Amino acid sequence: MTEPLRIALAGLGTVGAGVIRLIDANAALIARRAGRPIEVVAVSARDRAKDRGVDITRFDWVDDTAALARHPRADVVVELVGGSDGPALALARAALNGGKSLVTANKAMIAHHGLELAAAAEDAGLALKFEAAVAGGVPVIKGLREGAAANEIARVYGILNGTCNFILSKMEAEGRDFADILAEAQRLGYAEADPSFDIDGVDAAHKLSILASLAFGTQPAFDRVAIAGVRHILAADIAEAASLGYRVRLLGIADAGPGGLFQRVHPHLVPLSHPLAHVTGSTNAVVAEGNFVGRLLFQGAGAGDGPTASAVVADLIDIARGEFGHPYAMPAAALTAQGTADAGERTSRAYVRFTVADKVGVLAEIAAAMRDAGVSIESLMQRGANPDGSVLVAIVTHEGPERAVSQALDKLRGSASLMGEPMWMHILAG
Repeated sequence: MTEPLRIALAGLGTVGAGVIRLIDANAALIARRAGRPIEVVAVSARDRAKDRGVDITRFDWVDDTAALARHPRADVVVELVGGSDGPALALARAALNGGKSLVTANKAMIAHHGLELAAAAEDAGLALKFEAAVAGGVPVIKGLREGAAANEIARVYGILNGTCNFILSKMEAEGRDFADILAEAQRLGYAEADPSFDIDGVDAAHKLSILASLAFGTQPAFDRVAIAGVRHILAADIAEAASLGYRVRLLGIADAGPGGLFQRVHPHLVPLSHPLAHVTGSTNAVVAEGNFVGRLLFQGAGAGDGPTASAVVADLIDIARGEFGHPYAMPAAALTAQGTADAGERTSRAYVRFTVADKVGVLAEIAAAMRDAGVSIESLMQRGANPDGSVLVAIVTHEGPERAVSQALDKLRGSASLMGEPMWMHILAG
């Protein structure tokens, strides 16, 4: 019988336990598809006694996570610890330096250190796989790296964070405010106790930087992603967008051209005619536009023990088959270092919402700032006064350079008429 592929697994949270359950439940099918059995031989986590709903007594227990890289029977290390640095990175480096292939679901580590780890894996003739790092069980990395390999990708974008999408689509369906829905998401387990990583756009930015590198053959550049989250979106914004024929979604968007690499995570107004407007709940969806294949849409469960474990085990099946490949679809040394594109030169339509004092002259002040910056206003909406005396004013601009909107908002910054920061959302072209 062909020797099994033996796994050392670090991290026994929901995903780690899910990997064990999946390998147990589908062992025979996995062996047929992989050409040999896949089995866990060693595990490591913070608490050995914790009940995880799976039997771990059959595996070797290793107290020191980094020591898994030296386990004598393991062929592959699976890292599910999390975090861009610390124990996760130490284990990843030790595994590749010690002759073991690596599978990880750690988007932060790949976003920050993926280039280094890819080069180490290639130099050692090992596999580095991270399908589960982006969009959970949705095979978008494999789709870009293999299925669309013959295409020049013009743009990659999508809904990359299930927590934010759950909140926004729930606000849309029920007309409730952000804080109320966030609290519900935390109760249901869709949001962490400290949700800032998700709602401020950092999680989506990690994933976007990975997708951009795969799509464009550029070196990962997380530090150059422009990031804005969703915590300041009001129920009134959702309602205003709906009245205009849009839905609000947090999108990550990347493209590369002569002007450099553009990467942005921001709330957008998405037209109802676009597939992303109909992605609701905690679902993730990624769109890639290829010059021969056209528009590709990858959609599915973006998190959870089952979908993420599915992606981890799919990577293990590839390794069992001997399908290593380059982690970024081409040698790490061939990835280019591109400059950052000037977002101010981009042209788009915008939605800008102001919270202003209910007094004479405020609309004229906003209109003058827009006029002086060269922004053409397509429509302007004003809603009735709130209990605190504030009024919501929203404008939609004609298409124009983004720099002009920035300049208009700079002119208004510090105005006594404004009660809070304006909310700027880009409008996605259909």
